[in-house]
Amino acid sequence: MLKTRIMPTLLFKDLGLVKGIGFDSWRRVGSVMQAVKVYNLREVDELVFVDISATRDGRTPDLETVDTIADECFMPLTVGGGVRTIEDFRNLLRVGADKVAVNTAAVLNPSLIAEAARTFGEQCVVVSIDARRRPGGGHEVFTHAGTQPTGLDVVDFAREVERRGAGEILLTSIERDGTMSGYDLELVSSVSAAVGIGVIASGGAGRYHHMAEAILRGRASAVAAAAIFHYTEQTPLEAKRHLKERGIPVRL
Repeated sequence: MLKTRIMPTLLFKDLGLVKGIGFDSWRRVGSVMQAVKVYNLREVDELVFVDISATRDGRTPDLETVDTIADECFMPLTVGGGVRTIEDFRNLLRVGADKVAVNTAAVLNPSLIAEAARTFGEQCVVVSIDARRRPGGGHEVFTHAGTQPTGLDVVDFAREVERRGAGEILLTSIERDGTMSGYDLELVSSVSAAVGIGVIASGGAGRYHHMAEAILRGRASAVAAAAIFHYTEQTPLEAKRHLKERGIPVRL
């Protein structure tokens, strides 16, 4: 049986790490390298690094920063932010990323997903979907760091990216982001039920039992979290111990 992963998320903006609420009100939370070294010691399963301002600023991925992080990162590393072309995929993998997350470009140019999957393998392609609840029910896909609505239904889009070759989906609830009030289980379960690839639940983790709920009730294959590790004494290792006590397979 596959092990469930705990994946700390590092959000990078203007030379440092930040964390906000609902993709807004960004607050500085330290340096990238300090966080990477801490997570090395804590032996986390995988690390997610996203440059949240790259697409907004029209920049390509910061290869120098990713190269520096990869040299010090002793766990699988997923990198996103500013990814638009197959060359961005190639360059990020060349400097040390293990997987590449694509968000806005997956909506604007979905053929990029298939091209990257053919070129580098589906296991390298993570489609990051940022979702916001619709007043009438369901969820809508947003791009450009959660600022631009697309009109796309999240479940339909998840099926589309799977069909095009995505290996995994990083699914983030915009409303729950940074609130530590729990994952949006309706969102996670609806996407998990619609696709056959792994779904990483993101946005809202504040307690270990939130992670267990995302896996047991939402059927997520992994959980990503940021605020819980920045603002509380809770750790990835203790999170895995809690999951194990709930009968969830984890790597200890």
